[in-house]
Amino acid sequence: MEQLFTLDSLFTLLMLVLLQAVLGFDNLLYISLESKKAPADKQSFVRKMGVGLAIILRIVLLFALMSLIQYFQKPFASLHGNNIMEFEFNVHSIIVLAGGVFIIYTAVKEIWHMMLIKEHAANEEKASKGSTNMIIFWIVIMNLVFSFDSILSAMALTSGMEYAGQLTLMTIAIVIGGILMIVLADKVSNFLQKNRLYEVLGLFILLIVGIMLLSEGGHLAHIHLFGNPITPMSKTTFYFVIVVLVLIDIVQSKYQKNLLAEKAKQEELIENKKADL
Repeated sequence: MEQLFTLDSLFTLLMLVLLQAVLGFDNLLYISLESKKAPADKQSFVRKMGVGLAIILRIVLLFALMSLIQYFQKPFASLHGNNIMEFEFNVHSIIVLAGGVFIIYTAVKEIWHMMLIKEHAANEEKASKGSTNMIIFWIVIMNLVFSFDSILSAMALTSGMEYAGQLTLMTIAIVIGGILMIVLADKVSNFLQKNRLYEVLGLFILLIVGIMLLSEGGHLAHIHLFGNPITPMSKTTFYFVIVVLVLIDIVQSKYQKNLLAEKAKQEELIENKKADL
């Protein structure tokens, strides 16, 4: 236990908290968008309860992974010697692939509803009557899907420590990361509510998150398509794409405002000429 109070262990804890924060960005975005399906007066409660339950289950998952990591990584179905498709599925890869498919489905469905204004309005009205418990359930489930990478990365960071110290540090980091997520979830949701145009940007980022999970799950399952291995999207690539999307959105919004201002100016000139005549 003395190992917890050393400078190295405190630095490791700081790294673990930062890891939770960085890897939790996509999870935070999903929570903010999913909670909008609840009635307006319950959305904050849904976010807090969902993340709170997820913290508890993350700690349970941490204990399970520490004890059963070899079973999560052990292949249970494989196919080799095929020029079209090869794979080695394990529990970890199935969970990540399922999470990717679900997030892509959610993002595409919401984007489609936004394109159909009447259907989008009806969908929002229907969502306001949605089951709070079901929304919390999906927030918890997807939180656990996102947890796998952060917990496995945390295990790698603390691999040189004794079991008790390793477990304690990771538990503290999970709790601190969860508290930060609870605090930031309301802020992100309020920002999206006040700036509705950014919801589209958020949904496309969520779509990329789903693609990233699919690529990671395919890599974990050692999937080869036509002899080519599925390689995971790196976090660097992921954040680079997000920065590009944000810059495109900023430039497009500015350009659209300039066009509207120019159009208004032209209409004003036409009206002034008509008045002079």
